[in-house]
Amino acid sequence: MSRLASLAAVGFELSALTVGELESRSPIDGRLLGRVARVSRADYDAAVARSAEAFRSWRAVPAPRRGELVRLFGEAVRRHKPALAELITLEVGKIGSEAAGEVQEVIDICDFAVGLSRQLYGLTIASERKHHHMLERWQPLGTVGIITAFNFPMAVWCWNAALALVCGNALLWKPSEKTPLTALALHRVLESVIRDFTDAPAGLSALLHGDRPVGEWLAEDTRVPLISATGSTRMGRDVGVKVAGRFGRTLLELGGNNAMIITPSAREDLAVRAITFAAAGTAGQRCTTLRRLYVHESRYAAILARLKRAYASLRVGSPQGADTLVGPLIDRAAFEAMQAALASAKAAGGIVHHGERINVEGMSGGYYVRPALVELASPIEASLKETFAPILYVFRYASIDEAIAANNAVTQGLSSSLITQDLSEAELFLSAEGSDCGIANINIGPSGAEIGGAFGGEKETGGGREAGSDSWKAYMRRQTQTVNYSATLPLAQGVKFDIE
Repeated sequence: MSRLASLAAVGFELSALTVGELESRSPIDGRLLGRVARVSRADYDAAVARSAEAFRSWRAVPAPRRGELVRLFGEAVRRHKPALAELITLEVGKIGSEAAGEVQEVIDICDFAVGLSRQLYGLTIASERKHHHMLERWQPLGTVGIITAFNFPMAVWCWNAALALVCGNALLWKPSEKTPLTALALHRVLESVIRDFTDAPAGLSALLHGDRPVGEWLAEDTRVPLISATGSTRMGRDVGVKVAGRFGRTLLELGGNNAMIITPSAREDLAVRAITFAAAGTAGQRCTTLRRLYVHESRYAAILARLKRAYASLRVGSPQGADTLVGPLIDRAAFEAMQAALASAKAAGGIVHHGERINVEGMSGGYYVRPALVELASPIEASLKETFAPILYVFRYASIDEAIAANNAVTQGLSSSLITQDLSEAELFLSAEGSDCGIANINIGPSGAEIGGAFGGEKETGGGREAGSDSWKAYMRRQTQTVNYSATLPLAQGVKFDIE
């Protein structure tokens, strides 16, 4: 348990992690980090009841005061940033800079939400009736259920939680069963802030450990009006159908199969750097990871040669190493899925560069792989779906229209990018005739979102939007209000309904 010394910084008793049947194992070497107890159905129902009671109190707290709670939470996270980042590295396998960057996202979204707490604007509407005025007003929604994936075990929850809190809602969090300790640590920080905050009711946020059944309880629960779920398309289909069946709301962030187009005018150094980070960073385990690369035929040979050299030089190893750039896959299932996809590509005539497992001294229980490049003449089934591993499928193209069509020719629609110095190509890519994704970038890769922009995608990516812009509206209900300040009652549309 000495490997978890960082938890002491956020108030954990390490002995509390030795009970329960839900195991946390480090992808670094496969060692057991701790065990936590799954939430029972009775405990779940009690948490939902407490959250409903907390909501009734929290919704009446002025929004700027709710923002103050989020501000204090962000400050607390900032104080604990090194320990929280260390825990992400231990439980997810992210290298140090990426783990620290994730915790920084938590801090940044708190800053964003604090400002938002004074900007929950509605509209004034011109009434057709004399001495009437109309308003559009946004009201707190209720309890928000948040289901998160392993790859961003803190940031994605906070993208939702910070906005939901300033909007006046209570929280229920079902984290990935692969990352219970990061969830425990971050939620412990929030609990300590809530406990010391005069206006924050008990039960305002609850953590629900478990696997699929807990997610199903949330999806089917009419007491939870909004479910924000991040994960696979398969999971999203299941959750979406269940929530829609009870007329609830969903905010879905699902699979990505992101592409980049390299044009004849692309700056080569910029392109290779953008490709390598987007495809190999986080061991290919981002929803915005670059998975398909379309290179103009005039640049194909040069770009591929540079990529081969870059991939051969990538430092793969323990994420605790100072020079490591690529850490381990999350588990054996991820490794096996990667190998199956590469075998499929070989069987279809693809040329596969790397992708093999690497032995890292003292880390025999971890699944370390060399990121793979796969040359393909045309798409195959494996390239049309998301394999959550560092595989980059590389294609040639002849015209920009052909490349844009290929970018759009998958069922996912999260992120996309174009590397060019040609203004007309850039504008075409960003136009209605260009990328059909929720995110479209020029001269950067598809990964690396900032909280200032709404994050999410189209098609089988689910259509949800988190952070940035007006995404706060997802966590509120809209109400149109009409006030008659006269002594008469004119009716809309000139209707006459006179009575004695």
